[in-house]
Amino acid sequence: MFRENNDHLQQSLFESVNFMDSRIKTKLEKSWAPIFYKYVFCNIDEKHFSVLYSDTGRANLPVNILLSLEYIKHLKNYSDDELIENFNFNYLINYAVGIRTLGGMNLSEKNLYDFRTRIYQYLIKHPEQEDLIFGQFLNLTMIFTKEAGICMKKQRIDSTMFMSNIKKAGRVALAFDVLYRAVKSIPEDKLSENLKKVFNPEFRTEVIHKTKPSEGESKLEILLNLCQETKETIENISELKNSDAYRILERFLSEQAYYDEETKKLKAKDSKSIPSDSLQSAYDEDATYRKKGNKAESGYVLNLSETCAKENPFQLITDYTVEKNIKGDVELLKERLPIVKQNTKCQEVYVDGGYYSKEVVQIAKENCVELHFTGLNGRKPVRISVTGYEIDEETEVIKRCPGGIIPIHAGVKKWQTVAHFPREACANCELKNQCYCKEQKKDYVVRVNLKSIEAAKQREKIECKCEGHKSKRAAIEGTNSALKRGHGLSKLRVRGLVKCRVNAGLKVLAQNFEGFARYMLERVKKAIAESQGGSVPVLIQ
Repeated sequence: MFRENNDHLQQSLFESVNFMDSRIKTKLEKSWAPIFYKYVFCNIDEKHFSVLYSDTGRANLPVNILLSLEYIKHLKNYSDDELIENFNFNYLINYAVGIRTLGGMNLSEKNLYDFRTRIYQYLIKHPEQEDLIFGQFLNLTMIFTKEAGICMKKQRIDSTMFMSNIKKAGRVALAFDVLYRAVKSIPEDKLSENLKKVFNPEFRTEVIHKTKPSEGESKLEILLNLCQETKETIENISELKNSDAYRILERFLSEQAYYDEETKKLKAKDSKSIPSDSLQSAYDEDATYRKKGNKAESGYVLNLSETCAKENPFQLITDYTVEKNIKGDVELLKERLPIVKQNTKCQEVYVDGGYYSKEVVQIAKENCVELHFTGLNGRKPVRISVTGYEIDEETEVIKRCPGGIIPIHAGVKKWQTVAHFPREACANCELKNQCYCKEQKKDYVVRVNLKSIEAAKQREKIECKCEGHKSKRAAIEGTNSALKRGHGLSKLRVRGLVKCRVNAGLKVLAQNFEGFARYMLERVKKAIAESQGGSVPVLIQ
């Protein structure tokens, strides 16, 4: 049963702080805990989480305590055991979550797991409803923004890939994991002798660790045919046909194998024909494969928006989303830009060239956001820029070439603007070798892709303001790095899109609080130094 927690508002004579030495009490007041209590714990809206509980039964463990502990876990990059130990014996943690007497509340692993499970299951069953974690992130971030006077008019956006709790595995290792999980679900009396050997440690060693590069395909096909035998066995057991193991097995075979009519066995598909959204782990169905630049990874992508105004004392992340990593930057920006505009009223956004598309530029215009690109994909054209042609902005029809020649006739066909020019004029033009024109029997023709026109305009803007834009956008790489190094984003301890989305949201808020707490501590430090004539107290981090 849902019950709001207001107990922390009631003072008690037996609070631990009442028995502290005055010097210890002063150190407590100068630590991060009071800041967390005031700006995070006291501002968590518990009512939003009432949907996770029934109207009857025992009262729930306080939501504001459980959610605050999740934030602290990702702030300090604790494991669950470390979190529970610190909750039991660390007064700073207790103070931060509104508990004033050390040892006044018992916390178990089950309390944490049950709370997380409720959130995961709610988000899975109600994808159309508000993301509870994102809602709290937005609420708390706006509170930080108001208190610190953060300007949100200028922002930068970037994405970074990360892994869930899966291992990097080749096709053979993946095949074994899928096979092992499926065979494990079958009752022992239904297993054939062929399938029983899957449990033998020597079998795993033989097919994975002792596989030579030249034997990879043959070992893979052995596993694929064992998977097929397992699939046929499960199909004869009605209660297993709806199991996760069977669904994963069926998907794996459809993506990785084909039936060879000559040998009457399954053969491995060519690796180039395997789609990027194919199964990457027997234990995480949502993870996908992507190669970005020189880096290839199986997992997910986190897209961030962050303030970047120079006058800000520190920068805050204002928006985040987690998707399968095959989702490109363009699609991410098309979805998130209107949301960022709605939530933060930003006016300028700095992004790299990977986010560029004509549709993105149009969406930015519709939302009254000025986009600044720090670089575009592809090589700079060696010919005359398409901006050298006089092109009507509304109809996109070429009116005049760089040499000043008016076309005989022009129009737009199949995503190209096409113009035909007099043969004699083009043949004698000094710009002929740098022009897009191509000779035909009766005339010369110029064909320019419409996307190239907008790209050329953006490229010219970048060249004019390149250095300033680069410096504004590049710093978000440091935010990505801090999330990975300091808060464990590089490889999460959970699997699945929903769980990764929740955990990434907790880490992003933790990153925001870290910057906010540092700012608030510095502000207190300066105020005390001024009041004491310049002496600087030591603050507890």
